[in-house]
Amino acid sequence: YGGHIVNDFDRLVCQEYLRFYMKDELLDEMDMYPYPDVKLQYFAAPQTSDSFDKVLQHVEQTMQGDSPLAFGFHPNAEIGFRTDQSEQLCLSILDLGAGDEASGEEGASKQTVAESALQDILENHRDAIFDIDAVLSLLDEPGPYHTVFLQECELMNALIETMLATLEELDLGFKGELTMGDHMERLQDALFLDRVPGAWSKVAYPSIRGLTTWLANLKGRLEQLREWTQGPTDIPVVTWLSGLFNPTSFLTAVMQTTAQAQSLELDKLRVATEVTKRMEPSEFSAHSRDGAYVYGLSLEGARWDMQGAMLAPSAAGEMTCLMPVINCKAAPADKTESNIYECPCYKHLRRGPTYVFSAPLKTKAPAAKWVLAGTALIMDVASK
Repeated sequence: YGGHIVNDFDRLVCQEYLRFYMKDELLDEMDMYPYPDVKLQYFAAPQTSDSFDKVLQHVEQTMQGDSPLAFGFHPNAEIGFRTDQSEQLCLSILDLGAGDEASGEEGASKQTVAESALQDILENHRDAIFDIDAVLSLLDEPGPYHTVFLQECELMNALIETMLATLEELDLGFKGELTMGDHMERLQDALFLDRVPGAWSKVAYPSIRGLTTWLANLKGRLEQLREWTQGPTDIPVVTWLSGLFNPTSFLTAVMQTTAQAQSLELDKLRVATEVTKRMEPSEFSAHSRDGAYVYGLSLEGARWDMQGAMLAPSAAGEMTCLMPVINCKAAPADKTESNIYECPCYKHLRRGPTYVFSAPLKTKAPAAKWVLAGTALIMDVASK
């Protein structure tokens, strides 16, 4: 960690560690593992009367091996870490073999594999461009939600146009009508290795998927936008929040709609979440009266207890937990509630600079438990 505090989440984690350890019980042989799910004697603080040698002996005899529990994580954290290591190793091996001319299925050449993928993608996406002018002509006065979906259509058009232009250029290169440049070879390598080309990633949404699952995800995003363009006066009853380029703008539209309806100041509102009891969007027939229903979020580092309607420890081996449909609505920014964990939401499992918003979720355990466990909502849990 190096002691670096680069954002508010780093500061929060350090504060919770300090609050847990820097207290009087530290001098009374307290258990040093923070907030374990099973109450066992893991590693107790040494007695204050012990000599230096006895303290060293206590550490060597009692602390056996590394454990995620020592940091407040669930044991699943180690499974996720090892899985990620294995995937990175496999990707490195694939990179080393990418130069082999006959390393595809049944000895197929790199060009053959790439050309097959190229033709499939072109065939499926040639007619995927949205006619934004036609959509605008159906809207008398675009509201906040309409603006969000129009922007999504524009971003999707930019992505599809980039995909088609680069693939058509590579197709001409394969036919010998253009000289293969470095950028065309990089695109060929990406298609061969089932990775999203860098030129597409620059205009696309953050994702760590492989190309095959990325295209399947793209298909779902296109379908949501296509359904909206067919009747643009209304937004979907339940919106696939994870399927938007800019989900933050949709959540802002929720607050804007409330601010306009109740004559409130936008900068004094925040997003509140109410987790419903229903898992499937098809179970809803009407829009939310005070916000917008969204789905597609999953919990990492915890699970959602449907009966208790609160956070609960993860099940063994269950890396993520799909959340029910959530009603997102606006609430006063200065309103505070007890037994709430402000759960950060990220676009994919690597998290990084993909923070979207913080969702207040009910909890019976101290919020510090979930902070140290790294509990977060993830929009896209696929990693390959």
